[in-house]
Amino acid sequence: MCPEGVEPVYKDTTGLSSRVGRLNPRWNEVDGDGNPPSYDERFEVASAMCGDDFISVMTKVIESDIPARDIVKDAILSRKEVDPSGEIIKLPNGGLPWKSYVYEMEKEHSIDPLIKFVLYTDQAGMWRVQAVTVEGKAFENRLSLPEEWRGVRDQDLQGVTNIPGSRFVHAAGFIGGNDTFEGALEMARVALNRK
Repeated sequence: MCPEGVEPVYKDTTGLSSRVGRLNPRWNEVDGDGNPPSYDERFEVASAMCGDDFISVMTKVIESDIPARDIVKDAILSRKEVDPSGEIIKLPNGGLPWKSYVYEMEKEHSIDPLIKFVLYTDQAGMWRVQAVTVEGKAFENRLSLPEEWRGVRDQDLQGVTNIPGSRFVHAAGFIGGNDTFEGALEMARVALNRK
């Protein structure tokens, strides 16, 4: 989206329909012998492209999204084992899609109070504490990490939080990191106690 009054000079046309459309022969396209391309051959290429795209989407749904939903459901149903407030959940690892499932499961299981933080490990093994956003508002957290922690790192952050292993808190307060699960949990608990 462009700011009001600004006209774009380039339009992103990378979706499947645009990619298929680009397979249609151009008005002046010919091969080395001066012959136009074969519509049937181009149709076969487009058909294979659509098939590959469909398989890619279905593979993600079956191999990632559906298993992730069950993991998030289990985390939500066992959330009070993580913290008695019920506002913090723990996932076994990062990278799995969880946001839409948190909203879905909160409604399905009448969760009250709503979940504020999700704990998980990143690929390097650091524990993350991530704020859950207000549903439908990508940049508005239900509860952010404390203001005085934001943008602070490592030893400086440990000095401010008094929580060992604190590694960072993003300047916007939506995510932080700690060396241990216990440290990440304590970061979330401190944030909850300050609301």
